[in-house]
Amino acid sequence: MQNNVEPSASTLPGGPPLAADVKAPDDLAAFKHAFRRHAAGVAAITTLAPDGSPVGFTATSLASLSAVPPLATFNMARSASSWAGIAVADRVVIHMLGAQNRAIAEKLAGPHNERFVGDHWQPGPYGLPVLTGVTSWMIGRIIERVSVHNNAVVVVQIEGGGMGSDDEALLYHERTYRVPGAAA
Repeated sequence: MQNNVEPSASTLPGGPPLAADVKAPDDLAAFKHAFRRHAAGVAAITTLAPDGSPVGFTATSLASLSAVPPLATFNMARSASSWAGIAVADRVVIHMLGAQNRAIAEKLAGPHNERFVGDHWQPGPYGLPVLTGVTSWMIGRIIERVSVHNNAVVVVQIEGGGMGSDDEALLYHERTYRVPGAAA
């Protein structure tokens, strides 16, 4: 028989108070604190805006969905500056970033009008922006966009790609980019 009693604060495991978010509801504070402590690999997603200009962003939500067929997913806010491109694009480029790509990760997380200023990218298949010096990249066709509240889960079928130099992992943890084992 299942116990359908909701846990009270006194029945939950103890821990430090979520004092940094005193104005946030308990659910939001718990969510934010937990995911700050969840290290995630860093990727970058690029495509073309409806006007043909490059758009892209840094993503920590990239996940493999299946190997056969090769499917990947990423999540994003539909209010993000890159959403207008992702919402109508047929294809995207998914880049895996390594430790040597920290500057690219920071650039693609910065102001949207500065993300493609510089020589860190070049036009690739279908004219899509391919970042240079990444550990690997994959081009894929968007096969589904699932709206969830103010966000979207995007499903991509991989069609090809390329490899770069091997590199240490780049992680996002506690709101900063890190390399495993390196001092913060």
